[in-house]
Amino acid sequence: MPERRKTTRPRKSTVRKSSRTTTRKKSSPKRWSQRVTRESDALDLKRGVFKLTSAKKIAASLKRSAEHSSRRKAGAYRSALSMLTFYINRAGKTLPKTQRARLERAKVELKHQFGRE
Repeated sequence: MPERRKTTRPRKSTVRKSSRTTTRKKSSPKRWSQRVTRESDALDLKRGVFKLTSAKKIAASLKRSAEHSSRRKAGAYRSALSMLTFYINRAGKTLPKTQRARLERAKVELKHQFGRE
């Protein structure tokens, strides 16, 4: 069997246009999680809900927001729990241990308030 030889073609020189200079966004993409929390179809949250001092207050506020939201697509419990989990996950390592523990207790309290346990 004869060997095939590769034929080399000269490369075409292409001029790349920089997309950074032509298409700049007005808003910074750094705070996408803040935008999700504010504009999400899941819930219309009360301002500072995750900073409340009690797990029961956090759960009650999330429940109230979930039940009154007209933008959510899933059930009220699912929307409230997903928003709480989203906040915990996005805060990551920067979330103080006391606040993380409070938010984890709010998950359990949310189950109780929705009668899931």
